[in-house]
Amino acid sequence: MSERGPATAPSHDSSPDSPSAPTPPTATVPLTAARRTSLLVTFILGGLTALPPLSMDMYLPALPQVTDALHSPAATVQLTLTACLAGMALGQLVIGPMSDKWGRRRPLLIGMVVYVLATAICALAPTTELLISFRLLQGLAGAAAIVIARAVVRDLYDGDEMARFFSTLMLISGAAPIIAPLIGGQVLRFADWRGVFLVLTVVGAVLTLMVWRGLGETLPPERRHTGGVGSALRTMRGLLGDRVFAGYTLTGGFSFAVLFSYISASPFVVQEIYGASPQAFALLFGLNSVGLILVGQINGKLLVGRVRLDKVLAVGLAVVMAAAVALLLMSTGVFGEVGLTPIAGALFVLMSAMGVVLPNTNAQALMRTPHAAGSASALLGTSSFLIGAIASPLVGIAGEDTAVPMAVVQLVCALLAVSAFLGLCRPWQTASTTSSPAGV
Repeated sequence: MSERGPATAPSHDSSPDSPSAPTPPTATVPLTAARRTSLLVTFILGGLTALPPLSMDMYLPALPQVTDALHSPAATVQLTLTACLAGMALGQLVIGPMSDKWGRRRPLLIGMVVYVLATAICALAPTTELLISFRLLQGLAGAAAIVIARAVVRDLYDGDEMARFFSTLMLISGAAPIIAPLIGGQVLRFADWRGVFLVLTVVGAVLTLMVWRGLGETLPPERRHTGGVGSALRTMRGLLGDRVFAGYTLTGGFSFAVLFSYISASPFVVQEIYGASPQAFALLFGLNSVGLILVGQINGKLLVGRVRLDKVLAVGLAVVMAAAVALLLMSTGVFGEVGLTPIAGALFVLMSAMGVVLPNTNAQALMRTPHAAGSASALLGTSSFLIGAIASPLVGIAGEDTAVPMAVVQLVCALLAVSAFLGLCRPWQTASTTSSPAGV
């Protein structure tokens, strides 16, 4: 792999009054410095990044109803989740390069319109097979939201400002896994499972309207790529050939797998093994998500700009490793019989540390790719989803009587994340090109 530094690009932090600031072309409507930081733009980008977890998690309470209503085995109905997840992973590989060629706005609006239509059809699906098909389409189209939102952030910000903005987005998108199952459960009090998709249709339509009215084009024509599929593939191959970018991508992907393992296994571990009620599990799940959000805000408000991003990332990875080791030791009985409280404490620490790991890996990777932010965002998202999807089923490999598989998967993924960070990113070599001069 090559060790090239970040490609140069026009600065997006120049004041409009600065003589060195480039004049926006008349063919686009780039966001000004004032609009970049507006609450509306922040809310739109946060809503876009929250749409995929809303699409997945709001539907979870309805699974038993779908099984009964469509007279299908539970295993078949589970494919509706798999299809949506696969669509989100693969869709990013297509939509990311499209946004580098045609700009961000057009692919995003097309994706959102298709998402709304596919979700509405899901609400009307008469068979499980049709539901699976349109859940796949829903995921493919919904991928536009998350991949283009990341690319837009890269268009607008650089360096510490980008890491700070990613942490701000976490305040919005991080709340989605908390509220989505609650919203789904409340919808089921007044409607059947189809009502969940109707609510998602309305959410998608509102977001589409907000994008149409409030989010201008952020990629000017002179920075767009030309060429077709071959050009997109060459761009992605070039990105993966950058050792440091590949390192941050793998670091983020394996860290995301730790998170996926927690999401997949924690309902079983907390409720079945340690005897917590569903209400207690919901409370613990919510507290862990709050920890992730709060640490993300500490990262964005206090650490970024004062401490080099790689140092913060290294500490976050070390905390994840320590929490994973503690979970493995407790689940294997090294400390004797332990109750739910120590397990919940270790999970809280592990989840909270993700508040610095995930935004900083995204920021560090995208800093190197101003020339292909859409393709880079696609690779980041797809790798995270695919690695997470591979790791998640492994947490139940040893049956239903032990939490050891969850702890083992989390520790192995944490070790792989640290190995990618140290072996490929080599932060002691890249500090001069991937961090702010103000970093310590």
